[in-house]
Amino acid sequence: QVQLVESGGGLVQPGGSLRLSCAASGNISIIYTMGWYRQAPGKQRDLVAVISRGGTTTYGDSVKGRFTISRDNTKNTVYLQMISLKPEDTAVYSCTANAKNFIGTTRDYWGKGTQVTVSS
Repeated sequence: QVQLVESGGGLVQPGGSLRLSCAASGNISIIYTMGWYRQAPGKQRDLVAVISRGGTTTYGDSVKGRFTISRDNTKNTVYLQMISLKPEDTAVYSCTANAKNFIGTTRDYWGKGTQVTVSS
């Protein structure tokens, strides 16, 4: 089994910054893509950003230029630096990882999510 644990969420004022972290642990042979999605109340889950093992990144249109995704493969950890936060960024942010375990099975794993609230 693979566990993903997010941290770093909270309440921030518009224009502020937050940094999310997500650490993967457990039965991991290798982690391929890691990323972040978010879901606001009453809305579908949307892509925030994903990053390949080699560092190639893809961002959702609404966060381009404001959010930066990065990862540390030695720590099986992915980060999301968020700046210039807006009220519409308020959502539960969930981490995901596409990982292979030691018996060779590859699948997607999800964390439980961390709440980000942007409000004055």
